[in-house]
Amino acid sequence: MNLNQVTIPSLDVTKAIQFYEELGLKLIVHTHDAYARFECLEGESTFSIHQVAQLPQGSGVIIYFEVENVTKTVSALKEKGIAFETEPTQQPWLWTEAKLKDLDKNTIIIYHAGINRKNPPWRKK
Repeated sequence: MNLNQVTIPSLDVTKAIQFYEELGLKLIVHTHDAYARFECLEGESTFSIHQVAQLPQGSGVIIYFEVENVTKTVSALKEKGIAFETEPTQQPWLWTEAKLKDLDKNTIIIYHAGINRKNPPWRKK
């Protein structure tokens, strides 16, 4: 099994498209203002947005985008005017993460885990 795509809800797909293009995703499908799909610049996964009348309640969606250098990526995104809730932080689970919210309050984690993403020292054999 392979993860193909993740779809998140949005109240305004057109505005969300601009936001995710600023993050660096490549728009590949936008046939109407209720749906858009992007390619991630690395790997084969895609990411999509669909129009909803109301956003889900609770903690919502959390999206992780892995980059090689979190500090450099966060700095570049801040120069584009994107605000972060946290600075790059080394986590106890051996990932470096910085957190922000998209326009619909979905949580985005820009992170780097490297080998620890799938093979942390505590992984079950």
